[in-house]
Amino acid sequence: MAAFPDPLTFEKEPRTDLHTTSSSLQRSSQEDVTTSIDPAMDRRVVRKCDLFVLPPVFVIFMVTFWDRVNIGNAKIQGMPKELHLKGQQFNIATMILFVPFILFEIPENILLKKTKPYIWLTILITGCGISNMAMGFVHSYSALLGVRFLLGIFESGIGAGCVFVISSYYNRYELPSKLAIWYLSGIAGAAFGGLLAYGIVRMDGMAGYSGWRWIFIVEGSITAVVGLTMYFWLPDWPEGTSRRFLKPDEHAVLLARLKADRTSSAQMERWDRKRVLSDWRIWIGTLMYLCVITSTYGTSFYTPTILVEMGFTAIHAQLLTFPPYACAAIFCLTFCMLSDRFKHRYGFLMGGVCIGTLGYSILLAQSSNPHMPVGAKYFALFPLIAAPQIVQPLTVAWMMNNVGGHYKRAFASACQIGFGSGGGIIASNIYFTADAPYFRVGFGVSLALLLLNGVLATILYFSLKRANKAKAEGKQDHLLHGKDADNLGDDHPHFVYTY
Repeated sequence: MAAFPDPLTFEKEPRTDLHTTSSSLQRSSQEDVTTSIDPAMDRRVVRKCDLFVLPPVFVIFMVTFWDRVNIGNAKIQGMPKELHLKGQQFNIATMILFVPFILFEIPENILLKKTKPYIWLTILITGCGISNMAMGFVHSYSALLGVRFLLGIFESGIGAGCVFVISSYYNRYELPSKLAIWYLSGIAGAAFGGLLAYGIVRMDGMAGYSGWRWIFIVEGSITAVVGLTMYFWLPDWPEGTSRRFLKPDEHAVLLARLKADRTSSAQMERWDRKRVLSDWRIWIGTLMYLCVITSTYGTSFYTPTILVEMGFTAIHAQLLTFPPYACAAIFCLTFCMLSDRFKHRYGFLMGGVCIGTLGYSILLAQSSNPHMPVGAKYFALFPLIAAPQIVQPLTVAWMMNNVGGHYKRAFASACQIGFGSGGGIIASNIYFTADAPYFRVGFGVSLALLLLNGVLATILYFSLKRANKAKAEGKQDHLLHGKDADNLGDDHPHFVYTY
């Protein structure tokens, strides 16, 4: 892997205008930084980040993701019957988790920025575990709603927080493969959550508790323990003075490579409400995330139910969730690593959209072919589950690649994952019991939104190309003479968007 991102981070060719000298000096400064770093040292720094940054955030998302979706495993083990859930009450209980995501994601990410990752994330993860355990003791629909809402409050800051931490340690063209590794933890959470549920339900009746209650109690206790260990495991921010896992010379290299990637000019260290909120690319990226997260949560919540409707027993359905997620992990990592290698996002994202279209099309064809073999239906789950695991990390990485400045990245990651998690609300309300076994509404809405993600990605692709052309022609140079010339973020004429 190259020590630094593609030279496109800066201007490709010097322009023969008043800013030629300035841009040449800046480019020369970057070259001085890059050539002064020993490649072996650079690789060692990245390797240490891989060992000390990625593992804790991987474990965080794995255990908290199964806290989000294990209600689907509990459903097929008798939870709705024991709690006397009627009509759409299960859907509402699933949906209410995501309301706090919209309300609290941005403020929680701002709090993360003002504290230390190992302090704030420890509080959130431990709270998730305790809340999940509490769901094993509820005896009414209203109590279930209350605990799910509380779980959502703790969960809301974790996804964006993990993305913020990862993006703080790696440069733009390393980010997709690192986020892919992190997203594998969500896949692992869904896959191993099913395997855990397969074993845990055998505790049915132990201490007088049903098997579905033990799913929440055992998995929640694991999350709580993991949360407490994060206080000692998570690192500080790269610029922080505590929890340094790098030697002084290695730490200097880390800061130098991050500065060279983001450039000293494309900074936003002061909050600029107008420049941040008026950036429509943040909002299109958020809508893209909402589209794909509907597929992610739809499959996570309802795959066990879909398998039961295919004719499998509940206990075997828990086990059969594992192979599609294992396949999805391979697709996710392969596509994102190729995206890194070729420094390209759009084409690989569209590949994921095409794969998902295949899976949804097969399952939607059930209504006109009721005798479709079970093997064909089960096969359809593989591309259906793999697609969002490809598109989701690329959507997030693409957003984080194209926002400059600490404050703007904090807002963008929280906005995308917070408001975008509204897709979880959609996913919770499109798979109806009355629509079984074909789930035409659920599959149809998910497919439509996945295709919309592709349309939005196409719009974003061409808009970024046009923006880069405008910068190359000097149409943004007037910003260098404004009062906020040192706080432009990615609007800076020398910041080039990636696509």
